Amino acid sequence: MTDKRLAERLKTAKGRSVSQQNWLRRQLNDPYVAKARDAGYRSRAAFKLVEIDAKARILRPGLKVVDLGAAPGGWTQVAIERKAASVVALDILEMDQLAGAIVLRADFLGPAASGLVRDALGGPADLVLSDMAPPTTGHRETDHLRIVTLVEAAFEFACETLRPGGAFVAKLRQGAEEQKLLKAVQARFAKLQRIKPPASRAESAEFYIAATGFKG
Repeated sequence: MTDKRLAERLKTAKGRSVSQQNWLRRQLNDPYVAKARDAGYRSRAAFKLVEIDAKARILRPGLKVVDLGAAPGGWTQVAIERKAASVVALDILEMDQLAGAIVLRADFLGPAASGLVRDALGGPADLVLSDMAPPTTGHRETDHLRIVTLVEAAFEFACETLRPGGAFVAKLRQGAEEQKLLKAVQARFAKLQRIKPPASRAESAEFYIAATGFKG
């Protein structure tokens, strides 16, 4: 997109805040947005999972997969494409159905969530995915603490849901509590990788953990 066309699109953004206009500018200049549209993915985040898998080798045919906070469904689409045997997409938000997945509207923090997922899968999961992140405040340390709390909950859910040998992937932000959380995850898995996929924006503090070989 040329600078002239970009400027024309931004002119239509009257009434938006500076942060909203900056977001729009990033979207219009982001090659992954166009790639996602061309590939039929519901979000650019699908490419993050593709790139994580290229390093960690977590997806393969026949797996039972749980996608936490799945909406709008980009990661679920990738799991389906990789021929997972069963995919449960779980979110507190409404999500359009996807052929090849069981879409459940529920809170993974609820006491019945792990049982609900196991019933839908017909047993324990092989892989639990989480691209979840709480709304940002703009305060780096606060945002870090919020996502650590969320990942701790997703980690606990994974430990309740995974079979021995299974895997867990989650999004994190850099910060003071990072090492404490990584140490807790590493104690329950045989291998832990810290991955910054190319689809993550360079200026973002986000990264992903890929833990494999769940010890049960």
